[in-house]
Amino acid sequence: MKKRSVPARNYFLKDINPVVRFMILSESIATGAVGLLGPIFALFIDDFIIGSNEAVVGMAAGIYLFSRSTLQIPVAHYLDKIRGERDDFWILFTCSSLTALVPLLYLFINTPVELYIVQFILGILAASTYPSFLAIMTRHIDKGKEGTEWSIYFTLTDITSATFAIIGGYLVVTTGFPTLITVVVMISLMSTMMLLPVRSYLKRR
Repeated sequence: MKKRSVPARNYFLKDINPVVRFMILSESIATGAVGLLGPIFALFIDDFIIGSNEAVVGMAAGIYLFSRSTLQIPVAHYLDKIRGERDDFWILFTCSSLTALVPLLYLFINTPVELYIVQFILGILAASTYPSFLAIMTRHIDKGKEGTEWSIYFTLTDITSATFAIIGGYLVVTTGFPTLITVVVMISLMSTMMLLPVRSYLKRR
């Protein structure tokens, strides 16, 4: 019988570069945290932001995406100019930690302007985390397994996002948004801690 082209153990992150393994685990958990709140974020705005409407929801999403997209390339260019991977890691770790804490601000805002500021901050942090994350992942993907390992990455992050979206809706119904946001922060911090083992595998130069 012909051997499977993609062994089942790969889906459990075995026989994969340890850097890639830890980063996939970290991002899967982080994506799950986002999935808790993301699908019902519009409901949060409607419940807690004074004067909220469809335009406020659209503006909040637009501000995040605009700030993220306009800053990603400059940040990536800066990272590419610096030799070594430690700078990539510490930017990733620092910005991921801050991103994990930012949702706490949702507990204290109640106007559209305050919401827009929080979204702008999230966009700036995302513009720093994505280039650094992708740079490290790209360098450590196993040769000859590029398509497989990127596909495993997207598969696991999508599965956790879908699963946590269901859980997030249930938590809102049973405990409310403040509890949900607290859980999002705790899970996000956990995902950031999963990055720490990556340090020992990175090149200084």
